[in-house]
Amino acid sequence: MKFIQHCLLLFAVISSSLAVHAQTADEVIAKHLEAIGGKEKLGAITSVKMTNTNTVMGNEAPATVLILNGKGFRSEAEVMGSKMIQVFTDKGGWMVNPMMGSSDPQELPAEQAKAGQAQIFAVPLLNYAANGAKAEYVGQEKLGAINAYKLKLIDKNGEEVTFFFDPATYYLIQTVRSAEMMGQKVEVTTTFSDFKKTDFGWVVPQTTEINMGQFAITSKLKNIEVNVPVDAAVFEIKK
Repeated sequence: MKFIQHCLLLFAVISSSLAVHAQTADEVIAKHLEAIGGKEKLGAITSVKMTNTNTVMGNEAPATVLILNGKGFRSEAEVMGSKMIQVFTDKGGWMVNPMMGSSDPQELPAEQAKAGQAQIFAVPLLNYAANGAKAEYVGQEKLGAINAYKLKLIDKNGEEVTFFFDPATYYLIQTVRSAEMMGQKVEVTTTFSDFKKTDFGWVVPQTTEINMGQFAITSKLKNIEVNVPVDAAVFEIKK
């Protein structure tokens, strides 16, 4: 009888632990969304236009990012005198990369397009479950002096991204994901800092550092516009 009671107690403890972990992931995400503007305000975002200055290998260049929420993402940047374009949509992706020997738009391989598809959402963690993603709380990890909350998000395509949040502010301070570069898998670490509230009431980082190992980009936000008119045609590939 005591053995059965111990088993039932152990089962209850394990079940309770699993429930706490599930609630913790949702709790961290909820507090993060509240910290950067609140679900109601963030849910009202239909489009975003950002103007940045990118620094690559000591050289500064202008860049723009355009997001039609849930539909398309387009970035344009100058890299060593060449204009690079990268586009992701809810159906695929394409790019223009003169450094690869062609100025014509090229469709991205299916796996590469899936890996970047999360960028079509202005706030990726907003309504993440409804978009087919799953979140898991995996504890805390030191990032410098910050003992950050660590979450793993797996989207509907099976792509995994690790998120790190500052417990003091619940701002997202870093993400880590795998990506394909020059035909090889690389780990991409993106670090966010210098957070400020926009006129819209959305708190966004002013500095973004993208580290791909042997290649890094620092992006400084110059201007951000929310709910601007967007022509969906800019996300279509034109050959």
